[in-house]
Amino acid sequence: MAEFSIEHSEGMHWVKVVLQDDAIRAERGALNRYVGDIRMETPLPSPRDLWVSLFSTESPLRPRYRGTGEVYLDPSLGGFHIMEMNEDEGWIVENGAYWASDDEIKISVRRERLMTAFWAGEGLLWYHSRLKGKGKVVLVAHGPVQEIQLNDETLVVDGRAVIARTEGIRFSVRRPTKSLISYWLSGQRAAYVYRGTGRLLLSAIPYWRYAMNAQKAAEVKRLPSAAN
Repeated sequence: MAEFSIEHSEGMHWVKVVLQDDAIRAERGALNRYVGDIRMETPLPSPRDLWVSLFSTESPLRPRYRGTGEVYLDPSLGGFHIMEMNEDEGWIVENGAYWASDDEIKISVRRERLMTAFWAGEGLLWYHSRLKGKGKVVLVAHGPVQEIQLNDETLVVDGRAVIARTEGIRFSVRRPTKSLISYWLSGQRAAYVYRGTGRLLLSAIPYWRYAMNAQKAAEVKRLPSAAN
């Protein structure tokens, strides 16, 4: 299998992949450069994946890099997390969190329940990437990643800090309080609830450079346009 590593410099992180007559898949547009005897190809998605892409932010196009050499993916002010998958477990990945994986990892989609999609503000159709197989997967993370084991327990999170979960974890989105008055007074729009037995990857604290850049972008967006 391919050798994945995370490199960093000047506050930026990026993924380096060493291939020895092997192959990987990566997110569309993620390539920075490669060197060596490597071929790049983009498999055509199935008709179902194309249909799902109309209702999802996840791209069905994930190029494959095959051969011998080194592949470098785009840098980020955020970070990345490398996890090892086993054949007997499947993972559900948050939108935008998939970055790259061994070619042995099978990538499909899973639709969340209608009410979960509604409370999350995603309309009625909300799809996440589903990963299955044995190999390594690289996930996008805005900060350090903590693995949490639930044993028939419940984890409640403010927002989308969980970037991946095993299929044994049930996911829902609901009001943070039962009372409507408390809901409006709390300042919390929705609670992301994870129940069951399995593992989760939590990235709740962003790297400070990423947080400052996101805050600056939000401030620029709020500024009135010059035309006004």
